[in-house]
Formats: sequence, structure tokens, C-alpha cells
Amino acid sequence: MRLDILSPEGSLFGGNVDSVTLPGVVGSFTVLKNHAPLISALQAGKIKYKVSGSGEECEVDVKGGFTEVKKNMISVCIE
Repeated sequence: MRLDILSPEGSLFGGNVDSVTLPGVVGSFTVLKNHAPLISALQAGKIKYKVSGSGEECEVDVKGGFTEVKKNMISVCIE
């Protein structure tokens, strides 16, 4: 899956991941390969993702934003 995390300052991450956990406004949720399409608002919290290949687990603090999941592409716009 491709994950792109964008902020007003620019791109924070762009690459392939095995999973990503996002802080949705009604609770956190995890996106895996072939997830159903969705759009969700995000609340303050942490985006956690596992980089494909290396297995490295990373975190990004967010104040809010939104995400779109479609055809194994995850786009995240954060504040």
C-alpha cells in the first residue's frame, strides 16, 4: 500500500507500508491491504505505520486532519 502524509509545510512521508493506524474522530482504526474505500476526519493523536520491507514502525503526532483510502492508496492531510 502507498501512504502519503502531507502537511501545510510539505510531505512528511511518502512510501509503501504494510499497515497504518489512524486517530479517527470516533476512535482509532487500522488500514491493511485491500481495505474498503473510505474518507475520515482525524482527531489529535498519533499516526502509526509499518514500513514495507524494513518492518520499521514509525509515528507522527497530529492535531487533526482527514484521510482518504482508495485502491491501496492512503492519503493523509494533517494540521
